[in-house]
Amino acid sequence: MTKKKDRELLAARLLDAMLLQVPFEGWTSLALRAAANDVGVDIGSAKRIFPGGADDALALWGTISDQRMLEALGEVDLDAMRIRERIAACVRLRLEMLEAHREAVRAALARASLPHNAPAATRALWRTVDIMWRAAGDTATDFNYYSKRGLLAGVYGATLLFWLEDDSEDRAESWAFLDRRIDDVMKVPRVVSRLKKLAPNPERLLRAFARR
Repeated sequence: MTKKKDRELLAARLLDAMLLQVPFEGWTSLALRAAANDVGVDIGSAKRIFPGGADDALALWGTISDQRMLEALGEVDLDAMRIRERIAACVRLRLEMLEAHREAVRAALARASLPHNAPAATRALWRTVDIMWRAAGDTATDFNYYSKRGLLAGVYGATLLFWLEDDSEDRAESWAFLDRRIDDVMKVPRVVSRLKKLAPNPERLLRAFARR
C-alpha cells in the first residue's frame, strides 16, 4: 500500500472518529485530539494528516459527502425525471446522507460562520450545487451557469436550515419545503432578465461569487 493511500485511509478513520466527537466538542482541536486517541494515533500524526486542524477535517467531510452523493445518484434513474425532480432528488439525497450526523452539520454551520472560514464555506457550497446541476444534466456555459448555481445555493442552504429543525416523520416537512424552494429555481429566466436590467455585467458578479 502506498503512503498516499495510507494517509487517505488514516484521514478517513480520523474523520469518522471526529464525527462522533463533534456533537460534544464542535469542529475543534479537542475533537481532533479525541479522534486521534480513539483510532490509536498520536496527535502529531493527526496534525500531519490535517495540518489545518478541524477546518481541514471539515473540508474533507464536505468533499467525501459530495463524492458519496454523486455515487448514490448513479443508482437513481434521473433520466426518467423532469429537471425539477432531478434537482429535488439531488438535494434530498445529500441531506439524507447527513441524517446520522445532524449535530455535526449544525456545528459545521457554526464553524463556517466565522469570518475567516467564509471563503472556504462559499467554495464548498458552490462545488456541491455545481455537482447537483451537472448530475441533473445541466450543460449551460453562459450566464445561466452562474445564475442556476447561485439560485440552487440559496435553495440548498434554506432547506438545510429547515431540515436541521424539522422533527416531522421522515422529515416530510423538509421535502415539502424543498419542493416549494425548487419552484424558485425554475424561475431562472425571469430572474436573469431582472438581473440584466439591474447590472450591466451580471456574469462578472456571479463569477466573483463562484471564485470566493
